[in-house]
Amino acid sequence: MPISYDRLAPRYDRSMGRLDRRFLQKLRREAIASLPHRGRIIEVGAGTGLNFVFYDSGAKVVATEPSREMIRFAANKSSPARIDLLQSRAERLPFRKGTFDAAIGTLVMCSVKSPEEVFQELKRVVRPGGMISLLEHVRPDGIFGVLFDLLNLITVPLIDDHVNRRTAELARLSGLKVTKVRRVGFGIINIITCVV
Repeated sequence: MPISYDRLAPRYDRSMGRLDRRFLQKLRREAIASLPHRGRIIEVGAGTGLNFVFYDSGAKVVATEPSREMIRFAANKSSPARIDLLQSRAERLPFRKGTFDAAIGTLVMCSVKSPEEVFQELKRVVRPGGMISLLEHVRPDGIFGVLFDLLNLITVPLIDDHVNRRTAELARLSGLKVTKVRRVGFGIINIITCVV
């Protein structure tokens, strides 16, 4: 049975702590820094709100998250930006076309049911010319890619985590213009910048 994010919520920050301190905080900051400093931003899969501290004070953020318990923990996070929390799946965003100036997702495309649907929704709710910034773990090239394909046979049924997704390629196939892919850690971690 896949992992329950409601059950994971109380220990999520602690379990991510070491990775965040070593390198993820820096990458989160970089992914968010590429967004406009002012305007309306949507964050999909906000989890417990680990990104909130990195937003600019001029941003107005709507942070969506399907897990009620994750939202409960996110509500206690401080941020320089105004953040509204909403329980919602990234595949079905309850907003009109062009509502946002930009979007961000960090470590979320691995666990959504349909990245293709998420990209279509982001294309719909982000205005034309708006930016989408993603921080994701992906399938690396070469022999590591084959290992990730094998690992995926375990991680999907166990924790519903697709470790071998090719997120930048999926973004392109969804009609987004991928303007930059920065690969970190043998290509396992990518910061992907797209324009609608």
